[in-house]
Amino acid sequence: MKRITIILFAILTVHISALAQADTAVYGVVKNMPLFYGQLKQQLTYPMAWGKAPVRKFGKWRAQARGVLMECMQMVPPAPEVYEMEVVDTERREGYEARKIWFNVSAWCRIPAYLLVPEGEGPFPAVVMLHDHGAHFTIGKEKMVRPFGVSDEVMADADKWAVGCYDGQYAGDYFAAHGYVVLSIDALFWGERGRKEGADYNGQQALACNFLQMGASWGALINMDDVRSAEFLGSLPFVDKERVGCLGFSMGAYRSWMLSAITDCIKASASICWMNTTDELMSLTNNQNKGGSAYSMLIPNLRRYLDYPHTASIACPKPTLFFNGRRDKLFPVGGVEAAYGIMQDVWQSQHAADRLVTKLWDEKHFFSKAMQREVLEFFDKWLK
Repeated sequence: MKRITIILFAILTVHISALAQADTAVYGVVKNMPLFYGQLKQQLTYPMAWGKAPVRKFGKWRAQARGVLMECMQMVPPAPEVYEMEVVDTERREGYEARKIWFNVSAWCRIPAYLLVPEGEGPFPAVVMLHDHGAHFTIGKEKMVRPFGVSDEVMADADKWAVGCYDGQYAGDYFAAHGYVVLSIDALFWGERGRKEGADYNGQQALACNFLQMGASWGALINMDDVRSAEFLGSLPFVDKERVGCLGFSMGAYRSWMLSAITDCIKASASICWMNTTDELMSLTNNQNKGGSAYSMLIPNLRRYLDYPHTASIACPKPTLFFNGRRDKLFPVGGVEAAYGIMQDVWQSQHAADRLVTKLWDEKHFFSKAMQREVLEFFDKWLK
């Protein structure tokens, strides 16, 4: 028994020694973050934020902040000379028509899209529908609008996604049935603008790096495609260009508030399940540790000037809605509340507090039918 005890003690001593050596091992990165990430965050003072910038006239600040945002976006494609919209297929639905179209989104890209047009006399209010990321690339616009004229595989893919993220309801079709023209495109890397070699998670990181090597940004390209889409939508003869809004879930929510910040052709925006602060997101347990997905939502050097809620505040005093879920593991509630507080101060400073809706739902990362109904009521209030 004594011999066994001695042997066990020796094994335990070796094990403890190994742990001690592991704890003192030399390394510079932990959970994909540099050890000095805290010092990096301390340097983020956001000097262009409203209230910190030396400019005291809001209109002037807004123009300067938007200018900084555009400068950080770098080498975006020029606008198209003509849109050259072509309708390639149609389907009658209850109260509206679904159209598959092609148009020039920039001088460099001609893309497919879904356009939903209500029955009756226009001009109608309209909404740009911005699809999510979801690490799911085989469909894009089909996440927002029920597809037609597609393979059984694409149809099943879209229906399954609608159930998993949108409570079984296509948000685009829901809005079209209530009198809105709806436009939805594929962001680059999704759906019919996907990777020739097939969908691949790691491919997005390679794509983003190739953009950066050429002095450009994949995230900025996505944002500017959204801007050109909104401009195109507002140009249609059956759309009232003074009543164009945008709506998105998850990455689509990020795209939505960015779109409203970049261009005033958007008159109201709704963003579901994407708002936080850099301080909360940049931790050892944050949702960007995986890496690849974040590239579609990164603008180089922007954090040197503006945090997420500061950037979104460029849209003030436009009607703007934010929903987040208390059980959403991607966006810490503390960061959501901090971001909401920053934006509430901005809208209140411009006597527009009634135009900003910020709400936490007892939900996970999900866009429920109840949430969609409240968003529709928000747009009815401001765009109808």
